[in-house]
Amino acid sequence: MSYDEMRPLLERIAEALERLAPTRQHQVDLAAADAFVWHPDTAWLEPVPAVSRVHINLLQGIDRNKDILLDNTRRFARGLPANNALLWGARGTGKSSLVKAVHAAINQDGGEPLKLIEIHREDLVTLPRLLTLLRARPHRYVIFCDDLSFDAADASYKSLKAVLEGGIEGRPQNVLFYATSNRRHLMPRDMIDNERSTAINPSEAVEEKVSLSDRFGLWLGFHNCDQETYFAIIDGYCRSFGLDISPEDAHAQAVEWSVTRGARSGRVAWQFIQDLAGRLGRKIEP
Repeated sequence: MSYDEMRPLLERIAEALERLAPTRQHQVDLAAADAFVWHPDTAWLEPVPAVSRVHINLLQGIDRNKDILLDNTRRFARGLPANNALLWGARGTGKSSLVKAVHAAINQDGGEPLKLIEIHREDLVTLPRLLTLLRARPHRYVIFCDDLSFDAADASYKSLKAVLEGGIEGRPQNVLFYATSNRRHLMPRDMIDNERSTAINPSEAVEEKVSLSDRFGLWLGFHNCDQETYFAIIDGYCRSFGLDISPEDAHAQAVEWSVTRGARSGRVAWQFIQDLAGRLGRKIEP
């Protein structure tokens, strides 16, 4: 058999061997950055050189939540006891922005860097692997899951539930877990009602899933802001970024913007500021 005749067979053999070969493992360098994204397929923590966030002073209308989360995180960074936190509430009200801003504020205090690790909701089943990786490492870590929620067919909440308080090993002392969600109990209301209506013991039917939120020592609620707070957010951004516009004009345009969006929130305010800065020909750097 000539080489040309054997070539297709050799190529198929080579492709089969590549599929059988183990996935290449990345070297985890936790000194490479202060923020990482977890990739469970390769057990890799990808460094994030520049986190997308705003300064904590620009977060308006959530002062109580800001103080509580900042104090809790500062205690943890200093090696003192601290609680896992669930930030729940309306969309665009600053939940994930607060987590990232608090992380930056803590590291600005000096001392040992606090590491922020983002895990995607669909990767929660691999959380025990991540904790095993971090358990014996130096530094302290906040694992962050944005937009956490579960549906009827999703059993990945059991992995999170065991990690937060259950299980033999429990949560490592150098790890804290922060999550954001639009739902206080991490599951839709119609799902809770359906479980209650079809179960022999309605209270026990939902206890396993609802009790997941009880594993978080801190529940911080976020709600749509009123117009005064909305204007305060706009004014803060305008001052911080040096936008040349009067407060009256900024407020009038911001109201029109919020009407088209159907809501007033920190996210809507930020989207308006981006539009305004673009029209004024100004670059903004959060």
